[in-house]
Amino acid sequence: MAMIMAKMSSRGQIAYAEAGNVVEQTVGAIRTVASFTGEKHAIEKYNDKLRIAYSATVRQGLVSGMGLGTMMLVVFSTYGLAVWVGAKLIANHGYNGGQVISVILAIMTGGMSLGQTIPSVNAFASGQAAAYKMFETIKRKPMIDPYDTSGITLEDIRGEIELKDVYFRYPARPDVQIFAGFSLHVPSGTTAALVGQSGSGKSTVISLLERFYDPESGEVLIDGVDLKKIQLQWIRGKIGLVSQEPILFATTIRENIAYGKDNATHEEIKEAIDMANAAKFIDKLPKGLDTMVGEHGTQLSGGQKQRIAIARAILKNPRILLLDEATSALDAESERIVQDALVRVMSNRTTMVVAHRLTTIRNADMIAVVHLGKLVEKGTISMPALLTFVSILIHQSATLRD
Repeated sequence: MAMIMAKMSSRGQIAYAEAGNVVEQTVGAIRTVASFTGEKHAIEKYNDKLRIAYSATVRQGLVSGMGLGTMMLVVFSTYGLAVWVGAKLIANHGYNGGQVISVILAIMTGGMSLGQTIPSVNAFASGQAAAYKMFETIKRKPMIDPYDTSGITLEDIRGEIELKDVYFRYPARPDVQIFAGFSLHVPSGTTAALVGQSGSGKSTVISLLERFYDPESGEVLIDGVDLKKIQLQWIRGKIGLVSQEPILFATTIRENIAYGKDNATHEEIKEAIDMANAAKFIDKLPKGLDTMVGEHGTQLSGGQKQRIAIARAILKNPRILLLDEATSALDAESERIVQDALVRVMSNRTTMVVAHRLTTIRNADMIAVVHLGKLVEKGTISMPALLTFVSILIHQSATLRD
């Protein structure tokens, strides 16, 4: 009975969760929904999910009612049987009424106690259904364990990066070969710009360096040491990442920046803000560093969010800085401000930049052109032939993006 109830309850909860997801996505993208007059479609989709949830809940109630009815039938049938057997014992075997009544009362008490377990069975079924997904997640063992302490730690790192004969496919797209023998070397303390069309594998290099994924074969090396042999949390503490769409938490600017370093002091946060060109706009806010940024940073502009993300990365003081199209979503003025901040940050550390505009690569010591998962060109911005090739690629990439 409990197993059936658990299955029914699980279906209902999944259906309600899907309906909740529709609401969350709609509210989170309300401007897009409104601009495309998608309110009616969102309501219809929500109602469809609610109908599924309603049907599942009705079936759950039907099963619960039938189960309760069956149990009560058994209980009262037991009472009737006890009275009938008691009458037979009195008539044929010399038992007296007191003995029979005592037995019947004991049976009735046991039956009522058994009936009181019904709410507990329902609660157990609901709890089992609610915990199912959580326990499935807990039991899941990731291929890359961030809490694994078995790796080595180095005294320090210079920041030399090398990808050697790397083969890689994303687990979600096993039929698409991203890299097939990809190799790249970035000396310590240099700024390398990765250029190529969308889908060529530029951001995949960033993911491999952060060890979000492991290559199928080949090696990803930091200072000549395979990344798989280094303790993951330690090496991630030496790498800073600024993504195309900065992720901010629904808390204050101060706490978002301090996320980059445990127990960061106010002076360290202020220094990071100054380097990120963020001090000017933060000082103009009524509450300054204590200003709430809103859900996903909705209270700030794109350039402001990006500068906070840069400040967070600076506070970490990484030896290796990864910039994954950090200015691609910004307008010209915001890009100029953020770019000035990045120039300050990139000094004295190894920097890998995924580039989408010529302005992004003008300060690069090395330009690597990636095409269809292969390194097809490598050089500096002073090489006219390479600069022309890069300009064409960036123009094509911008055209595809538009």
